[in-house]
Amino acid sequence: MVTVERSITVDRPTADVLAYLADFANAAEWDPGTESCTRIDSGPVAPGATWLNVSRFRGRRTRLTYTLESYRPDRLLFVGRNRTVTATDDMTLRPVDGGTLLVYRARLRFHGLARLAAPFLRPAFDRLADQVAERLPAVLEARERR
Repeated sequence: MVTVERSITVDRPTADVLAYLADFANAAEWDPGTESCTRIDSGPVAPGATWLNVSRFRGRRTRLTYTLESYRPDRLLFVGRNRTVTATDDMTLRPVDGGTLLVYRARLRFHGLARLAAPFLRPAFDRLADQVAERLPAVLEARERR
């Protein structure tokens, strides 16, 4: 398993950050690896909502079906699955000085032969997490100006 975690401070109210992140389709804006992320069910964004995420990682395209497992005022938990990997995006939020502290933790559990590659993929996932930590505040703060 590969786990990466970043603490990100965003100059936006916690409720705004939560609402934005809860709609996982927005991952296409803040996650540099995501090419597209499309809601595949209907209704309110609530536990059980699902998205098809198409990402590119190390030159390969992969599709995962993500489900919103938990939606609380201080935490979002998404789980994405395909036959090669189970990806968990765990986001905790708390107000700080007029903004939000977001702790973003991504865990990837590889299946089958892909498990053998996990230790070698860690540096690439660390770089991707760094890019998310840089990009997400800029995206959220730009939304304020719209």
